[in-house]
Amino acid sequence: MKITMSVIKADIGGFVGHSSVHPDLLENARGILAGSPLPIDFHVTHVGDDINLIITHEYGKNNGDIHQLAWDTFLSCTSLARKLKLYGAGQDLLADSFSGNVKGMGPGVAEMEFEERGSEPVIVFMADKTEPGAWNLPIYKMFADPFNTIGLVIDPKMHQGFLFEVRDLIDNKKVTFSCPEELYDMLVFIGAPGRYCIKSVYQKGTNEIAATSSTQRLNLMAGRYVGKDDPVLIVRCQSGFPAVGEALEPFANPHLVSGWMRGSHSGPLMPVPVNLSNPTRFDGPPRVVALGFQLCDGKLHGPQDFFADPSYDLARQKANEVANFMRSMGPFEPHRLHLDEMEYTTMPDVSKRLKNRFEKI
Repeated sequence: MKITMSVIKADIGGFVGHSSVHPDLLENARGILAGSPLPIDFHVTHVGDDINLIITHEYGKNNGDIHQLAWDTFLSCTSLARKLKLYGAGQDLLADSFSGNVKGMGPGVAEMEFEERGSEPVIVFMADKTEPGAWNLPIYKMFADPFNTIGLVIDPKMHQGFLFEVRDLIDNKKVTFSCPEELYDMLVFIGAPGRYCIKSVYQKGTNEIAATSSTQRLNLMAGRYVGKDDPVLIVRCQSGFPAVGEALEPFANPHLVSGWMRGSHSGPLMPVPVNLSNPTRFDGPPRVVALGFQLCDGKLHGPQDFFADPSYDLARQKANEVANFMRSMGPFEPHRLHLDEMEYTTMPDVSKRLKNRFEKI
């Protein structure tokens, strides 16, 4: 039996400010999904101010009924958010009505379809206050870096490497790299995560899906700043894929990502359990949560809240130290993003107002 795993997220109202999700919204979402016959199973959670719907079903990717269910859930939660006067109610819902697929309508989506193996461990990563390119470095380390993933060296099922689908989010194009032989070529692109993002990873030979992420860019869809994208990522583990520990290892050393306050700053991606995923310092620093599930006939057994492990305490400490350093630069780059990432802020208005005051030298 083929299983589809859909992770669909949206920010439809913060509690308080941009820090978290009101518990009534989470309960409302659970009630709606529980009343639908479509899911085999589901889990509703949050990271920061984003509601995340994790749904298993048999209808394949981009299924209109599943996406309609998610859209209706977010609409209902938006209505409740407005009654509670939550901040930014409905901010990720960019359309007035559903058009058959939530892609391009605001919510972020990561979906994969696969034959469930004899044992099917899956990790769902969810981030807040950052963009899809935040996954580039961790995915590279999971599936291409032998210093992170020893299975690439000693596991015969992984030794041949993986295929990486990389998307150009500006020109709306994609290219597939075969690694390790095209690793250096791929790094030229994925090292620029504001434009190029790893969408999916496939096992060589079988083309079996190993990982997939959301690559929706809210600013590009809306034409204005409406909040950062807060991406999600699904990673299958073990038996030819990275072990659970190999998939988690990249987050033991926090890396810098774009987002943080008003989506306009660079900061460390801090690994946290769900109960600590409420960014408050300068609306940050950016957070990542990792929930592990054991799939059995489509049922989600779990989750294991992996970053609740105290072995990530040092990563959190380091992230706070890096946050202190970055904050000391205030409105100066590289804490503030470079100019081409500031087009949805006051920068265009200020430039237009002052253009006649610039004189030729």
